[in-house]
Amino acid sequence: MSTSRTAGIPETSANRPATAFDGRRIRAALVGAGAIARGSHYPALARLAEEGETEIVAAVDIAEGAVREFCAEAGIPHAYTDLDRMLEGQRPDLVAICTPPTLHREQTVAALRAGAWVWCEKPPVPTLADFDAVEAEEGTDGGPYASIVFQHRFGSGARHVRRLIAEEAMGRPLVAHCQTTWYRNADYYAVPWRGRWATEGGGPAMGHGIHQMDLLLDLLGPWSEVRAMAGRLVHDVETEDVSTALVRFASGAMATIVNSVLSPDEVSRIRIDCERGTVELTHLYGHSNDNWRITPAPDVPDADVAAWRDFGADVPSSHLAQLRELVASMRAGERPRSSGADGRTSLELITALYKSAFTDATVRAGEIGPGDPYYAALHGGAPGWAPVDPEVPLDQEVPA
Repeated sequence: MSTSRTAGIPETSANRPATAFDGRRIRAALVGAGAIARGSHYPALARLAEEGETEIVAAVDIAEGAVREFCAEAGIPHAYTDLDRMLEGQRPDLVAICTPPTLHREQTVAALRAGAWVWCEKPPVPTLADFDAVEAEEGTDGGPYASIVFQHRFGSGARHVRRLIAEEAMGRPLVAHCQTTWYRNADYYAVPWRGRWATEGGGPAMGHGIHQMDLLLDLLGPWSEVRAMAGRLVHDVETEDVSTALVRFASGAMATIVNSVLSPDEVSRIRIDCERGTVELTHLYGHSNDNWRITPAPDVPDADVAAWRDFGADVPSSHLAQLRELVASMRAGERPRSSGADGRTSLELITALYKSAFTDATVRAGEIGPGDPYYAALHGGAPGWAPVDPEVPLDQEVPA
């Protein structure tokens, strides 16, 4: 696998013409043979393979023993240690990227230039500059496109609540709370690439809370401004281990956001108070219909409440739920959800959160662009937050 930002990537894009994939399975490959590939991406691809939608043709990892073992266990026919060789040899239609964030830009660009659609684990890339560079490599007429794994958006619960809010069935959304309060001990941060800007991209706001923040944005729409604080209260890391933020949405709704790895009573929660009712999601790493609760205002008719609480058939949030929609988009030649501008929105909010926390200033949507130090690095070079020691070189590989 190429290990630099540019190694193995041609100077000009040579995307294959997009096709509708009619009459055949979508050829998929996995990049990274670690826990997220084995536990989430592979099972989703394998399920669709059972249904005749996909065919897993290869896996890639710099650890030859690990990728050969993975392929042998999973029945994947081809194991590679070099991404470019796999792309050339197998010509996959879809590449699932399951590696640490610092590698996502290089690997996504390589796959797009080889004509493959991309399904990339979160966080998408370390910076807005990286995201915009990836988007510039996407196709312009039916793909290929790069989609980010934001599986909490998908499934019956999120779909139902998104519709209720979009239609203002419960009235206008007014007040929201978004909480990712998890617990990570010193052993977690003993892994060398964690807690470092160069290799993890950020702390709990970037690596943990991004799922709930993305879902909040998916439900409430565009944000307009953010004011934030961040701290290192326990762990010896470059990044933060806790952050809080106040967010105003374009609709006028206001939200609080808390991201923590210091919380023994772990929970992921979103609560939205609308004019006629409150909707709340409480879970940890994934949700089903039973994790949602709707509380009406006292004067709401029973018939309305019954309709709000009718979530339909239960489709839990999952990689599988998102992959089904992605494959449908591929076959239709349409940009999938959580790609392009739709996939960028949560990264922009997180970048603004860091900038606000480190500059003690309100940050408004759209203000962070080329020339802004936070566009190229989430720490923005801020004293006390920017790395003191030289960062890990960009050509140094980190484990999946």
